[in-house]
Amino acid sequence: MVEHPDVFPLPGLPGEVTIYEVGPRDGLQAEKQIVDTRTKIEFIRRLRQAGLTAIEATSFVSPRWVPQLADANQVLAGIGAPDGYRHPVLVPNQKGMDRALEAGATEIAVFVSATERFAKENLATTVDGAIEMAAPVVRQAAEAGIPVRGYVSMCFGDPWEGRVPLGQVVSVTRRLADLGVRTISLGDTIGVGTPGHVRALLESLGAAGIGMERLALHFHDTYGGALANVLSGLQCGVSEYDSSAGGIGGCQFARSATGNLATEDLVWMLTGLGIRTGVDLDRLIQISGWMAGKLGRPAPSRVVAALYHDEVDEPLF
Repeated sequence: MVEHPDVFPLPGLPGEVTIYEVGPRDGLQAEKQIVDTRTKIEFIRRLRQAGLTAIEATSFVSPRWVPQLADANQVLAGIGAPDGYRHPVLVPNQKGMDRALEAGATEIAVFVSATERFAKENLATTVDGAIEMAAPVVRQAAEAGIPVRGYVSMCFGDPWEGRVPLGQVVSVTRRLADLGVRTISLGDTIGVGTPGHVRALLESLGAAGIGMERLALHFHDTYGGALANVLSGLQCGVSEYDSSAGGIGGCQFARSATGNLATEDLVWMLTGLGIRTGVDLDRLIQISGWMAGKLGRPAPSRVVAALYHDEVDEPLF
């Protein structure tokens, strides 16, 4: 069995890519099963051992909305903050920001929507209202010297509104950039994007003065197109991609949204293209197989399905 891809680089692609691991937050929050705090902490520690350095740890959202992440304080305290690792936390509003700062967060992420209906369903507000909620949080973070990442959901399609005009996404992204958000992740929340659509959006953002170095891409694999969309993003110069170990998660607030792009599948493709990630694929596969066991189901990742060997039980490291 071939356990690592042969390397055949394509011209014009970045030599190195940052993988922004969202499994412990975006992945677990969408799972029906509530994972215990100790397992979450171990999950993050193992992901660090696999070479992932940007791991979104949790979210300080109301436990009434997302009970899966009610233990945000305990998780953040339990994982520590070793040198060389980033553990951003998602904050929905000022109250979440206050909780995050009290818990010792050193990096945060805010989120808005490109569409009105999703803003209503997910944030109980409007597009303008979501940006207005994010603004004081971003300002407070800047005053405290804390980096801010921003998510824009529904950039490629919305289950209620249908097609999302490019200009609508550009406008919201521009407003986040003007607030001072360092990196803006464009989300294909329901997985309907295609490579041409990705290129068209990135070209529109570039024409609006937003450089590719400020952008990340967050794809869901609903229609099996996530990796093709990553390749399109690479060809446009984007070098940061969100993914979830094992492909766990999705979006519990959007009909038809399935799992995130699996980190293993992403690493497999990038390795074959000769692009550096710093991730140990073998270790990552074992970690995702372990977490799938905790969740009581197979990991959605195609690479994990092909290569996971149920030989090593905890602790791995």
